Amino acid sequence: MDFNELLLPTSESLKFRDEGYFVWCSTMFRHGDAFYMIYSRWEKEHGFIGWVTHSEVCLARADSLLGEFRFVRQLFGREPGPDGSWHVVHNPTVITHGGRHWLYCMNNYGHGDVWEHRNNQRIGVACCTDPEGEWEFVNERLIDVTPGGIDSLMTSNPTATVTPEGKILMIYKAVDHSGPLPKGGKVLCGAAIADAPDGPFVKYGKPIFENPEDAWSVEDPFLWYQDGQYHTVVKDFQGYFTGAQKHCFAHFVSKNGFDWRPDEHPLAYRRELDFGGGDIRPLRLLDRPQLYIEDGVPRLLLCAVMEPQPDDTFDHVTDTYSIRIPLKA
Repeated sequence: MDFNELLLPTSESLKFRDEGYFVWCSTMFRHGDAFYMIYSRWEKEHGFIGWVTHSEVCLARADSLLGEFRFVRQLFGREPGPDGSWHVVHNPTVITHGGRHWLYCMNNYGHGDVWEHRNNQRIGVACCTDPEGEWEFVNERLIDVTPGGIDSLMTSNPTATVTPEGKILMIYKAVDHSGPLPKGGKVLCGAAIADAPDGPFVKYGKPIFENPEDAWSVEDPFLWYQDGQYHTVVKDFQGYFTGAQKHCFAHFVSKNGFDWRPDEHPLAYRRELDFGGGDIRPLRLLDRPQLYIEDGVPRLLLCAVMEPQPDDTFDHVTDTYSIRIPLKA
């Protein structure tokens, strides 16, 4: 599969913004005749880095695959913690299994310091039977840290799929303690498997994609099963796996979900958007890929977008949004 060849031009109508907020991660699923999107947002007054300390996740609804999404309500956000800290939720991704929708996400606690919140990131899961009804957090520490492991410092960026055997396979971002704090060491991806969506998950314990030339290897994976094998698209920080620009996305494949190799066409997509008619716009970031899959076939790629900035920092970011990119059937 040449994933890059699946991408069709997008349009301005497929952008999603939320007035007064930075919008980032978005995940899309269907319930009955309606289409739902769960996305991360935080007030612009906190700056772009505020995703670490102020993110919440919200629900939006559309009446068709390419229809306009409209805000429904906040699902989870800055709830007070037992010690005066507050709760942050980010990185949503949804699978549907056993008559329920399962929302995997990163959540953390902290008192407002960026590194405290970042290093308290853990993967949790919530579920519902009706998206516009009650969502219940089942486990806020579904994927916790493992002392001495590849994820000894933090876990985040979850993605999951149902295996042909009915199990749940998860890939997630892991950071270890091999470097000085607060930043920590290697940024990798790990894998885990469970018999049920709410676990318990058994970790593979080894990195599944690793750049031997740089400690910051990959993040932001999306996982799915198609045509007899597992697929993932994942951010290639240094362009090591694709041979392309930094922060583009690579396509990996696996027969068992634990042993991965780059696809024969390793470049999934570059940091640009094609609006058709030769209108191709370079971007600062085109992150957090999620696929909307129908009858086992990817129909849409959803990404978080940051347009070019005056410098290479996040200090002057004024706007971000989610976008849907149609895919060839």
